[in-house]
Amino acid sequence: MASGFKQFLLRGSVVDMAVGVVIGAAFATVVGSFTKDLLTPLIAAIVQKPDFSGFAFTIHNSKFLYGDFVNALMSFLIVAAIVYYFVVAPMNALVAHSRKEPPADPTTMKCPECLSEIPIGARRCAHCTAALA
Repeated sequence: MASGFKQFLLRGSVVDMAVGVVIGAAFATVVGSFTKDLLTPLIAAIVQKPDFSGFAFTIHNSKFLYGDFVNALMSFLIVAAIVYYFVVAPMNALVAHSRKEPPADPTTMKCPECLSEIPIGARRCAHCTAALA
């Protein structure tokens, strides 16, 4: 049973998936930092508020911090856009390119005498009546 588990772990797809998860988590952290530390302060400066992540409203002494939610939403949208445009779209194009069907077998040929199109199974040309081999 231990050898089967070892084979499972050493299979290429499991290792590739683990590497992808680690890189994805690191990338999400970078994008989150970009959003929180650069993008939202820029937006806050444009709308003349000191700190975008501090945006909140209060209802019955309950404070709702929607600025943090907007930061998380923007981070998600940035990651989703990057994954779509740099992973999903190229893979879809690659798959579509590789799925091109081979051309269908020809059903006609050219007559060697008059060069008109005739069925492949014909024994005589319908246009010039030349005998075909």
